[in-house]
Amino acid sequence: MLQKLTLIGTTLLLIIACDTTSNEPNIEADFRVVIENVAVSKSYSASGAFNTPVGASAPAPIFPGEAYEASFSAAPGSKLSFATMFVQSNDLFYAPDGDGIDLYNSNGSQVTGDVTSQIMLWDAGSEVNQEPGLGADQAPRQSGANTGAADANNMVRLATDDFSNLPAVSDVLMVSLSSTGSTSFKLRIENVSNSSTVMTSDGGSVAVPLAPGVFVIHAAANALFEAGQADFGYGLAAIAEDGDPSGLAGMLAEDTGVTQLYAPGVYVVHELANPLFTAGAVDRGEGLEDLAEDGDPTSLAATLSASDMYGANGAFNTPVGAASPGALAPGASYEFTVSAMEGDYLSLATMLVQSNDLFVAPEGMGIALFSSGTAMTGDVTSYFKIWDAGTEVNETPGVGLNQAPRQAGAGTGASEMATVSIVNDMYTYPNLSDIIRITITEI
Repeated sequence: MLQKLTLIGTTLLLIIACDTTSNEPNIEADFRVVIENVAVSKSYSASGAFNTPVGASAPAPIFPGEAYEASFSAAPGSKLSFATMFVQSNDLFYAPDGDGIDLYNSNGSQVTGDVTSQIMLWDAGSEVNQEPGLGADQAPRQSGANTGAADANNMVRLATDDFSNLPAVSDVLMVSLSSTGSTSFKLRIENVSNSSTVMTSDGGSVAVPLAPGVFVIHAAANALFEAGQADFGYGLAAIAEDGDPSGLAGMLAEDTGVTQLYAPGVYVVHELANPLFTAGAVDRGEGLEDLAEDGDPTSLAATLSASDMYGANGAFNTPVGAASPGALAPGASYEFTVSAMEGDYLSLATMLVQSNDLFVAPEGMGIALFSSGTAMTGDVTSYFKIWDAGTEVNETPGVGLNQAPRQAGAGTGASEMATVSIVNDMYTYPNLSDIIRITITEI
Protein backbone atom coordinates (compact mmCIF):
# COMPACT_ATOMS: atom_id res chain seq x y z
CA MET A 1 0.00 0.00 0.00
CA LEU A 2 2.80 2.42 0.90
CA GLN A 3 4.51 1.64 -2.40
CA LYS A 4 1.31 2.51 -4.31
CA LEU A 5 0.97 5.81 -2.45
CA THR A 6 4.59 6.63 -3.16
CA LEU A 7 4.05 5.98 -6.91
CA ILE A 8 0.90 8.13 -6.91
CA GLY A 9 2.73 10.94 -5.15
CA THR A 10 5.60 10.77 -7.56
CA THR A 11 3.21 10.90 -10.50
CA LEU A 12 1.43 13.97 -9.08
CA LEU A 13 4.75 15.72 -8.60
CA LEU A 14 5.66 15.02 -12.22
CA ILE A 15 2.30 16.39 -13.41
CA ILE A 16 2.73 19.52 -11.30
CA ALA A 17 6.26 19.95 -12.60
CA CYS A 18 5.04 19.64 -16.20
CA ASP A 19 2.24 22.15 -15.58
CA THR A 20 4.68 24.60 -14.03
CA THR A 21 6.95 24.33 -17.06
CA SER A 22 4.12 24.81 -19.59
CA ASN A 23 2.80 27.90 -17.80
CA GLU A 24 6.03 29.84 -17.57
CA PRO A 25 5.26 33.58 -18.00
CA ASN A 26 5.71 35.01 -21.45
CA ILE A 27 8.76 37.12 -22.25
CA GLU A 28 8.19 40.77 -21.46
CA ALA A 29 10.04 43.82 -22.79
CA ASP A 30 9.89 47.59 -22.94
CA PHE A 31 10.09 49.38 -26.28
CA ARG A 32 10.78 52.90 -27.49
CA VAL A 33 8.92 53.87 -30.67
CA VAL A 34 10.16 56.85 -32.71
CA ILE A 35 8.19 58.42 -35.55
CA GLU A 36 10.42 60.72 -37.61
CA ASN A 37 9.37 63.12 -40.33
CA VAL A 38 12.11 62.57 -42.92
CA ALA A 39 10.40 64.57 -45.66
CA VAL A 40 12.14 67.56 -47.25
CA SER A 41 10.64 71.03 -46.92
CA LYS A 42 9.64 72.49 -50.28
CA SER A 43 9.68 76.18 -51.21
CA TYR A 44 7.23 75.96 -54.12
CA SER A 45 3.90 74.22 -54.47
CA ALA A 46 3.99 74.06 -58.28
CA SER A 47 6.37 74.96 -61.08
CA GLY A 48 7.13 74.05 -64.65
CA ALA A 49 8.10 75.17 -68.11
CA PHE A 50 5.75 76.46 -70.78
CA ASN A 51 7.30 75.80 -74.15
CA THR A 52 4.71 74.52 -76.63
CA PRO A 53 2.30 76.98 -78.27
CA VAL A 54 -1.39 76.18 -77.87
CA GLY A 55 -2.37 73.85 -80.69
CA ALA A 56 1.23 72.97 -81.56
CA SER A 57 2.86 69.58 -81.10
CA ALA A 58 6.42 70.67 -80.33
CA PRO A 59 8.20 73.39 -78.34
CA ALA A 60 8.65 76.70 -80.16
CA PRO A 61 8.50 80.46 -79.64
CA ILE A 62 5.10 82.12 -79.91
CA PHE A 63 4.52 84.65 -82.68
CA PRO A 64 1.71 87.19 -83.04
CA GLY A 65 -1.66 85.58 -82.37
CA GLU A 66 -0.18 82.53 -80.62
CA ALA A 67 -0.17 81.72 -76.92
CA TYR A 68 1.35 79.57 -74.18
CA GLU A 69 -0.81 78.08 -71.45
CA ALA A 70 0.05 76.41 -68.16
CA SER A 71 -2.25 74.83 -65.58
CA PHE A 72 -1.57 74.53 -61.87
CA SER A 73 -3.17 74.28 -58.43
CA ALA A 74 -2.52 76.82 -55.70
CA ALA A 75 -3.65 77.35 -52.12
CA PRO A 76 -4.82 80.68 -50.72
CA GLY A 77 -1.86 82.93 -50.00
CA SER A 78 -0.01 81.71 -53.08
CA LYS A 79 1.56 83.94 -55.71
CA LEU A 80 2.47 83.36 -59.35
CA SER A 81 5.75 84.33 -60.96
CA PHE A 82 6.92 83.56 -64.48
CA ALA A 83 9.58 84.66 -66.95
CA THR A 84 9.55 84.67 -70.76
CA MET A 85 12.11 86.22 -73.10
CA PHE A 86 11.61 89.41 -75.13
CA VAL A 87 13.22 87.69 -78.09
CA GLN A 88 14.25 90.86 -79.96
CA SER A 89 16.81 91.62 -77.24
CA ASN A 90 20.02 90.41 -75.68
CA ASP A 91 18.72 89.57 -72.19
CA LEU A 92 15.35 91.20 -71.60
CA PHE A 93 12.45 89.21 -70.18
CA TYR A 94 8.86 89.72 -69.08
CA ALA A 95 7.89 88.90 -65.49
CA PRO A 96 5.92 90.27 -62.53
CA ASP A 97 7.97 91.96 -59.81
CA GLY A 98 9.62 89.87 -57.13
CA ASP A 99 6.46 89.55 -55.07
CA GLY A 100 4.64 87.85 -57.93
CA ILE A 101 0.92 88.01 -58.71
CA ASP A 102 -1.55 87.29 -55.90
CA LEU A 103 -3.77 84.35 -56.89
CA TYR A 104 -6.50 85.07 -54.33
CA ASN A 105 -8.32 88.23 -53.39
CA SER A 106 -8.61 89.39 -49.78
CA ASN A 107 -12.09 87.83 -49.59
CA GLY A 108 -10.70 84.41 -50.55
CA SER A 109 -11.95 84.41 -54.14
CA GLN A 110 -9.64 83.49 -57.00
CA VAL A 111 -7.98 86.19 -59.07
CA THR A 112 -9.08 85.82 -62.68
CA GLY A 113 -8.98 87.89 -65.83
CA ASP A 114 -6.37 90.16 -67.40
CA VAL A 115 -3.31 90.69 -65.18
CA THR A 116 -1.06 92.24 -67.82
CA SER A 117 -0.79 95.45 -65.79
CA GLN A 118 1.31 93.52 -63.26
CA ILE A 119 3.89 92.46 -65.85
CA MET A 120 7.12 94.40 -66.44
CA LEU A 121 10.05 94.20 -68.82
CA TRP A 122 13.28 93.33 -67.01
CA ASP A 123 16.97 93.32 -67.88
CA ALA A 124 18.76 90.21 -66.58
CA GLY A 125 22.06 92.10 -66.41
CA SER A 126 23.92 89.24 -68.05
CA GLU A 127 24.64 90.59 -71.55
CA VAL A 128 25.37 94.00 -73.06
CA ASN A 129 22.27 95.44 -74.69
CA GLN A 130 22.12 96.10 -78.42
CA GLU A 131 19.35 97.85 -80.30
CA PRO A 132 16.18 95.73 -80.01
CA GLY A 133 15.33 94.14 -83.32
CA LEU A 134 18.78 94.66 -84.83
CA GLY A 135 21.44 93.32 -82.45
CA ALA A 136 23.69 90.67 -83.94
CA ASP A 137 23.88 88.84 -80.61
CA GLN A 138 20.12 88.65 -80.12
CA ALA A 139 18.40 85.27 -80.42
CA PRO A 140 16.96 85.66 -83.95
CA ARG A 141 20.37 86.67 -85.33
CA GLN A 142 23.06 85.27 -83.04
CA SER A 143 25.43 82.53 -84.20
CA GLY A 144 24.84 80.49 -81.07
CA ALA A 145 23.64 80.55 -77.50
CA ASN A 146 25.31 82.93 -75.08
CA THR A 147 27.40 84.77 -77.64
CA GLY A 148 27.03 88.39 -76.48
CA ALA A 149 29.41 90.44 -74.35
CA ALA A 150 28.99 90.29 -70.59
CA ASP A 151 27.22 93.24 -68.97
CA ALA A 152 29.40 95.13 -66.49
CA ASN A 153 26.23 96.05 -64.58
CA ASN A 154 25.20 92.54 -63.70
CA MET A 155 22.19 93.48 -61.57
CA VAL A 156 18.67 92.37 -62.50
CA ARG A 157 16.78 95.61 -63.10
CA LEU A 158 13.89 97.13 -64.99
CA ALA A 159 14.72 97.50 -68.66
CA THR A 160 15.65 100.99 -69.81
CA ASP A 161 14.73 102.31 -73.25
CA ASP A 162 18.32 103.01 -74.32
CA PHE A 163 17.46 102.95 -78.04
CA SER A 164 14.04 104.63 -77.79
CA ASN A 165 12.20 101.73 -79.40
CA LEU A 166 11.00 99.50 -76.56
CA PRO A 167 7.24 98.90 -76.89
CA ALA A 168 4.77 99.05 -74.03
CA VAL A 169 4.27 95.72 -72.29
CA SER A 170 0.64 95.59 -73.37
CA ASP A 171 1.71 96.00 -77.02
CA VAL A 172 3.60 92.71 -76.85
CA LEU A 173 1.71 90.33 -74.60
CA MET A 174 -1.53 89.82 -72.72
CA VAL A 175 -1.45 87.71 -69.57
CA SER A 176 -4.63 86.31 -68.08
CA LEU A 177 -5.73 83.88 -65.39
CA SER A 178 -8.83 81.69 -65.43
CA SER A 179 -10.29 79.38 -62.82
CA THR A 180 -10.51 75.68 -63.62
CA GLY A 181 -11.59 74.61 -60.13
CA SER A 182 -11.79 75.85 -56.56
CA THR A 183 -7.99 75.84 -56.24
CA SER A 184 -6.88 75.37 -59.84
CA PHE A 185 -5.94 77.92 -62.47
CA LYS A 186 -4.89 78.31 -66.07
CA LEU A 187 -2.25 80.87 -67.04
CA ARG A 188 -2.40 82.19 -70.61
CA ILE A 189 0.36 84.28 -72.16
CA GLU A 190 -0.69 85.57 -75.58
CA ASN A 191 1.55 87.34 -78.10
CA VAL A 192 -0.34 90.46 -79.23
CA SER A 193 2.55 92.12 -81.07
CA ASN A 194 2.58 92.76 -84.80
CA SER A 195 5.10 93.42 -87.54
CA SER A 196 5.50 97.06 -86.55
CA THR A 197 5.70 96.69 -82.79
CA VAL A 198 9.44 97.45 -82.67
CA MET A 199 10.64 100.25 -84.98
CA THR A 200 14.36 99.99 -85.75
CA SER A 201 16.88 102.71 -86.58
CA ASP A 202 17.37 101.39 -90.10
CA GLY A 203 13.78 102.25 -90.93
CA GLY A 204 12.46 98.74 -90.48
CA SER A 205 10.10 97.19 -87.96
CA VAL A 206 9.65 93.77 -86.39
CA ALA A 207 7.23 91.78 -84.29
CA VAL A 208 8.35 90.41 -80.94
CA PRO A 209 8.38 86.63 -80.56
CA LEU A 210 8.17 85.33 -77.00
CA ALA A 211 10.27 82.35 -76.01
CA PRO A 212 9.59 79.33 -73.78
CA GLY A 213 9.76 80.19 -70.10
CA VAL A 214 9.01 79.02 -66.57
CA PHE A 215 6.31 79.57 -63.97
CA VAL A 216 6.40 78.99 -60.23
CA ILE A 217 3.83 79.13 -57.42
CA HIS A 218 5.32 80.50 -54.22
CA ALA A 219 4.63 82.27 -50.94
CA ALA A 220 7.90 84.08 -50.19
CA ALA A 221 9.10 86.89 -52.45
CA ASN A 222 11.81 86.73 -55.12
CA ALA A 223 11.29 83.20 -56.34
CA LEU A 224 13.01 83.88 -59.69
CA PHE A 225 15.12 86.99 -59.08
CA GLU A 226 15.60 89.97 -56.80
CA ALA A 227 15.64 93.43 -58.32
CA GLY A 228 18.95 95.17 -57.72
CA GLN A 229 20.79 91.91 -57.13
CA ALA A 230 22.76 89.66 -59.46
CA ASP A 231 20.97 86.78 -61.15
CA PHE A 232 20.82 83.80 -58.78
CA GLY A 233 22.64 81.67 -61.36
CA TYR A 234 19.87 79.05 -61.55
CA GLY A 235 19.04 79.54 -65.22
CA LEU A 236 17.26 82.88 -65.57
CA ALA A 237 20.05 84.17 -67.85
CA ALA A 238 19.49 81.24 -70.23
CA ILE A 239 15.81 82.24 -70.50
CA ALA A 240 16.56 85.95 -70.92
CA GLU A 241 19.38 85.47 -73.46
CA ASP A 242 18.42 82.36 -75.39
CA GLY A 243 14.84 81.42 -74.50
CA ASP A 244 15.98 78.18 -72.86
CA PRO A 245 13.94 77.36 -69.71
CA SER A 246 15.33 73.88 -69.08
CA GLY A 247 17.93 74.79 -66.46
CA LEU A 248 15.71 77.00 -64.33
CA ALA A 249 12.74 74.64 -64.67
CA GLY A 250 14.94 71.81 -63.41
CA MET A 251 16.15 73.81 -60.43
CA LEU A 252 12.62 74.80 -59.51
CA ALA A 253 11.40 71.23 -59.83
CA GLU A 254 13.88 70.08 -57.18
CA ASP A 255 12.33 72.47 -54.67
CA THR A 256 8.69 71.95 -55.69
CA GLY A 257 6.17 69.76 -53.94
CA VAL A 258 4.16 69.31 -50.77
CA THR A 259 5.89 69.88 -47.45
CA GLN A 260 4.66 66.85 -45.55
CA LEU A 261 3.48 67.17 -41.95
CA TYR A 262 2.13 64.62 -39.46
CA ALA A 263 -0.40 65.21 -36.72
CA PRO A 264 -0.71 63.84 -33.19
CA GLY A 265 -1.84 60.22 -33.24
CA VAL A 266 -2.56 57.12 -31.18
CA TYR A 267 -0.83 53.84 -30.35
CA VAL A 268 -2.07 50.56 -28.92
CA VAL A 269 -0.59 47.22 -27.92
CA HIS A 270 -2.97 44.37 -28.79
CA GLU A 271 -3.39 40.68 -29.49
CA LEU A 272 -6.43 40.69 -31.78
CA ALA A 273 -6.42 42.20 -35.24
CA ASN A 274 -7.91 45.56 -36.30
CA PRO A 275 -7.85 47.60 -33.10
CA LEU A 276 -8.11 50.91 -35.01
CA PHE A 277 -10.00 50.06 -38.21
CA THR A 278 -10.94 47.24 -40.52
CA ALA A 279 -9.80 47.52 -44.13
CA GLY A 280 -12.77 47.37 -46.49
CA ALA A 281 -15.27 48.43 -43.81
CA VAL A 282 -16.61 51.87 -42.98
CA ASP A 283 -15.11 53.79 -40.08
CA ARG A 284 -16.50 52.57 -36.75
CA GLY A 285 -17.20 56.04 -35.40
CA GLU A 286 -14.77 55.58 -32.52
CA GLY A 287 -12.55 58.57 -33.28
CA LEU A 288 -10.56 57.59 -36.36
CA GLU A 289 -12.40 60.22 -38.40
CA ASP A 290 -11.26 62.99 -36.06
CA LEU A 291 -7.69 61.75 -36.26
CA ALA A 292 -7.66 61.35 -40.06
CA GLU A 293 -9.47 64.60 -40.91
CA ASP A 294 -8.35 67.01 -38.22
CA GLY A 295 -5.30 65.47 -36.57
CA ASP A 296 -7.17 65.12 -33.28
CA PRO A 297 -6.45 61.82 -31.51
CA THR A 298 -8.52 62.58 -28.39
CA SER A 299 -11.63 60.53 -29.14
CA LEU A 300 -9.82 57.49 -30.51
CA ALA A 301 -7.39 57.48 -27.58
CA ALA A 302 -10.35 57.62 -25.18
CA THR A 303 -12.01 54.68 -26.96
CA LEU A 304 -8.87 52.59 -26.63
CA SER A 305 -8.39 53.56 -22.97
CA ALA A 306 -11.97 52.63 -22.06
CA SER A 307 -11.67 49.14 -23.52
CA ASP A 308 -10.37 46.13 -21.58
CA MET A 309 -9.27 44.43 -24.81
CA TYR A 310 -5.95 46.22 -25.18
CA GLY A 311 -2.61 46.59 -23.51
CA ALA A 312 -0.65 49.83 -23.33
CA ASN A 313 -2.26 52.61 -25.34
CA GLY A 314 -2.43 56.36 -25.58
CA ALA A 315 -1.80 59.43 -27.71
CA PHE A 316 1.48 60.92 -28.91
CA ASN A 317 1.18 64.63 -29.56
CA THR A 318 4.31 66.57 -28.61
CA PRO A 319 7.39 66.58 -30.87
CA VAL A 320 10.63 65.68 -29.10
CA GLY A 321 12.10 68.86 -27.62
CA ALA A 322 8.88 70.86 -27.99
CA ALA A 323 7.09 72.44 -25.07
CA SER A 324 3.56 71.77 -26.26
CA PRO A 325 1.57 69.51 -28.61
CA GLY A 326 1.83 70.22 -32.32
CA ALA A 327 2.27 68.88 -35.82
CA LEU A 328 5.44 67.09 -36.83
CA ALA A 329 7.48 69.15 -39.30
CA PRO A 330 10.36 67.81 -41.43
CA GLY A 331 13.29 66.89 -39.20
CA ALA A 332 11.18 66.47 -36.05
CA SER A 333 9.95 63.32 -34.31
CA TYR A 334 7.37 61.91 -31.91
CA GLU A 335 8.40 59.32 -29.36
CA PHE A 336 6.66 57.04 -26.85
CA THR A 337 7.42 53.90 -24.85
CA VAL A 338 5.33 50.78 -24.22
CA SER A 339 5.60 47.51 -22.36
CA ALA A 340 4.51 44.32 -24.09
CA MET A 341 4.63 40.55 -23.78
CA GLU A 342 5.40 37.89 -26.33
CA GLY A 343 2.39 37.53 -28.61
CA ASP A 344 1.59 41.25 -28.53
CA TYR A 345 1.37 43.51 -31.56
CA LEU A 346 1.69 47.27 -31.94
CA SER A 347 -0.53 49.53 -34.06
CA LEU A 348 -0.41 53.29 -34.40
CA ALA A 349 -1.95 55.94 -36.64
CA THR A 350 -0.97 59.51 -37.52
CA MET A 351 -2.61 61.89 -39.97
CA LEU A 352 -0.95 62.91 -43.22
CA VAL A 353 -1.74 66.56 -42.58
CA GLN A 354 -1.74 67.84 -46.17
CA SER A 355 -4.79 65.72 -46.96
CA ASN A 356 -8.49 65.51 -46.22
CA ASP A 357 -8.62 62.18 -44.38
CA LEU A 358 -5.45 60.21 -45.01
CA PHE A 359 -3.44 58.59 -42.27
CA VAL A 360 -0.39 56.40 -41.89
CA ALA A 361 -0.76 53.06 -40.13
CA PRO A 362 0.20 49.39 -40.45
CA GLU A 363 -2.32 46.87 -41.71
CA GLY A 364 -4.87 45.39 -39.29
CA MET A 365 -2.67 42.93 -37.45
CA GLY A 366 -0.09 45.58 -36.67
CA ILE A 367 3.58 44.87 -35.99
CA ALA A 368 4.63 41.76 -34.07
CA LEU A 369 6.74 42.92 -31.14
CA PHE A 370 8.43 39.53 -30.71
CA SER A 371 9.67 36.83 -33.05
CA SER A 372 10.55 33.41 -31.61
CA GLY A 373 11.12 34.96 -28.22
CA THR A 374 13.24 37.84 -29.52
CA ALA A 375 12.05 41.41 -29.10
CA MET A 376 11.51 43.46 -32.26
CA THR A 377 14.06 46.15 -32.97
CA GLY A 378 14.86 48.30 -36.00
CA ASP A 379 13.18 50.19 -38.82
CA VAL A 380 9.56 49.09 -39.31
CA THR A 381 8.50 51.70 -41.88
CA SER A 382 7.90 49.02 -44.49
CA TYR A 383 4.93 47.76 -42.44
CA PHE A 384 3.11 51.07 -42.90
CA LYS A 385 0.85 52.33 -45.66
CA ILE A 386 -1.12 55.46 -46.48
CA TRP A 387 -4.79 54.83 -45.71
CA ASP A 388 -7.90 56.75 -46.73
CA ALA A 389 -10.46 56.89 -43.91
CA GLY A 390 -13.26 57.22 -46.47
CA THR A 391 -14.95 59.95 -44.47
CA GLU A 392 -14.16 63.07 -46.54
CA VAL A 393 -13.77 63.69 -50.27
CA ASN A 394 -10.11 64.02 -51.26
CA GLU A 395 -8.74 67.25 -52.68
CA THR A 396 -5.38 68.12 -54.26
CA PRO A 397 -2.73 67.32 -51.60
CA GLY A 398 -1.28 70.42 -49.99
CA VAL A 399 -3.80 72.71 -51.69
CA GLY A 400 -7.32 71.60 -50.76
CA LEU A 401 -9.39 74.19 -48.94
CA ASN A 402 -10.83 71.56 -46.56
CA GLN A 403 -7.49 70.16 -45.49
CA ALA A 404 -6.37 70.85 -41.92
CA PRO A 405 -3.93 73.71 -42.59
CA ARG A 406 -6.53 75.61 -44.63
CA GLN A 407 -9.98 74.52 -43.46
CA ALA A 408 -12.35 76.90 -41.71
CA GLY A 409 -12.95 74.43 -38.89
CA ALA A 410 -12.88 70.78 -37.93
CA GLY A 411 -14.95 68.44 -40.07
CA THR A 412 -15.73 70.97 -42.80
CA GLY A 413 -15.06 68.91 -45.94
CA ALA A 414 -17.62 67.11 -48.10
CA SER A 415 -18.64 63.80 -46.53
CA GLU A 416 -17.70 60.58 -48.27
CA MET A 417 -19.43 57.36 -47.28
CA ALA A 418 -16.61 55.06 -48.33
CA THR A 419 -14.67 52.28 -46.63
CA VAL A 420 -11.28 52.52 -45.02
CA SER A 421 -8.80 51.50 -47.70
CA ILE A 422 -5.28 52.05 -48.97
CA VAL A 423 -5.40 55.41 -50.75
CA ASN A 424 -6.22 55.08 -54.43
CA ASP A 425 -7.40 58.26 -56.09
CA MET A 426 -6.45 60.61 -58.92
CA TYR A 427 -3.56 62.17 -57.01
CA THR A 428 0.07 61.13 -56.64
CA TYR A 429 1.60 60.42 -53.24
CA PRO A 430 5.26 59.94 -52.28
CA ASN A 431 6.82 56.70 -51.19
CA LEU A 432 6.41 56.45 -47.42
CA SER A 433 10.10 55.73 -46.93
CA ASP A 434 10.83 59.16 -48.40
CA ILE A 435 8.65 61.03 -45.92
CA ILE A 436 8.51 59.05 -42.66
CA ARG A 437 10.68 56.65 -40.67
CA ILE A 438 9.33 54.55 -37.79
CA THR A 439 11.70 52.61 -35.57
CA ILE A 440 11.23 50.31 -32.59
CA THR A 441 14.00 49.72 -30.05
CA GLU A 442 13.99 47.45 -27.00
CA ILE A 443 14.97 49.39 -23.90
